[in-house]
Amino acid sequence: MKQINCPKCKGDNIAKSGVVKGRQRYHCKSCNYYFTVLKEGKNIDPYYVIKALQLYIEGISLREIERILGISHVSVLNWVRKYNIKSPENYDYRPTYKVLSHAELIDFIKERESLRNSGCMITELGDKFMLIKWERFRKNTSR
Repeated sequence: MKQINCPKCKGDNIAKSGVVKGRQRYHCKSCNYYFTVLKEGKNIDPYYVIKALQLYIEGISLREIERILGISHVSVLNWVRKYNIKSPENYDYRPTYKVLSHAELIDFIKERESLRNSGCMITELGDKFMLIKWERFRKNTSR
């Protein structure tokens, strides 16, 4: 059995103290604190957390990340807040992306002359690859 410690004082002098809403309630005899042990939430592989944050930094919206990775946009927003990721600056460009198999990715890159004057990021998504492309145009600054 897993050792239960008091969340308040970290003590181990714990006694069972009934059941509340189907969850065991405990009483810490050291600090007189009552608590229930929260169940562990759904653990998501850190790989997907990193990918979601990478996509967010590249300017992909939370809903688009949800569609791509199959992870709730609320979870992505919580990770952004948890890791204090700053929102991307509002550039005049909008990144476009495609999810491709390895063969499709090779063909895509071979056929595209347009990749020469643009930025490109390729990230792995399980057995697929995501290509994010963007272009930045210099504004005419001559006076």
